Amino acid sequence: MPSLKDIRARIDSTKNTQQITSALKLVSASKLKRAQNNIVNLRPYARGLKQLIYDLAATERATHRLLAPRPNPKNLLLVVVTSDRGLCGAFNSNINKFAVNYLKEQKANYDKIDLIFVGKKARDFFARRGAQPKQTITDLARDISYSMAADIAETVLGYYLSGDYDEVRLVYNEFKSAISQVVCCEKLVPIDASKGTGPVEETRFSKDMIIEPPPAEMIDQLVKKYFAVEVYRCLSESVAAEHGARMSAMENATKNAGEMIKSMTLTYNKLRQASITSELIEITTGAEALKG
Repeated sequence: MPSLKDIRARIDSTKNTQQITSALKLVSASKLKRAQNNIVNLRPYARGLKQLIYDLAATERATHRLLAPRPNPKNLLLVVVTSDRGLCGAFNSNINKFAVNYLKEQKANYDKIDLIFVGKKARDFFARRGAQPKQTITDLARDISYSMAADIAETVLGYYLSGDYDEVRLVYNEFKSAISQVVCCEKLVPIDASKGTGPVEETRFSKDMIIEPPPAEMIDQLVKKYFAVEVYRCLSESVAAEHGARMSAMENATKNAGEMIKSMTLTYNKLRQASITSELIEITTGAEALKG
């Protein structure tokens, strides 16, 4: 049976923890609002850019090597995006487990699968399993920007265009809401321009339409721009999902701490009352003994 002093110390410690989790929740809520606004503004631009590439490709007057599928891909580059910090529930474990299962399932389909880690949690998780990545990128939540995404996109494109890999996929958490994130495995290259974002009859350019500058001159810049934007969108989705997961986890932790404090306070009051009652009984018994 713990003493009253021990229970009092545990209550004080739990209250301190509750204050920390509550503060982390507020910080994550503030960051989530900015990240969510970034995603809401970025998604239509990414969809519109992909639609434009599709419309140009549909004229059959523009081709690009990033749009050309490679049959029977044998070399895969997998980019795994996690966070640098914890305290965000199952955010990182879901990504890591998905990546491990994906590697097991696809091992027989590829001759070579290499990894790039974005975030310390993925690096540490796979390091314990002996995996050696080609590259590790950290400080995503602090340094997230289009220029950072463009640098990552340029690095990945360099690997792909040099012929080292036939396919590049990115595993990340897609932001749905503050309490919902979905693990996605998206193929970055080759870019699938076989369909657009709307009905074909409404969006396809006429083959007889005159386009200036010519589609062949536009497609290279548009494809590279789209690739960088898509990498930036995926990274932004992951950052927003991380803040949402951390806010939800800290809210649950704050509620649990409150319940623990109530339970320990009740136990403390019961023990204190029992101690007072015991002392009163001892005093009364001693007084009666002196009378007798």
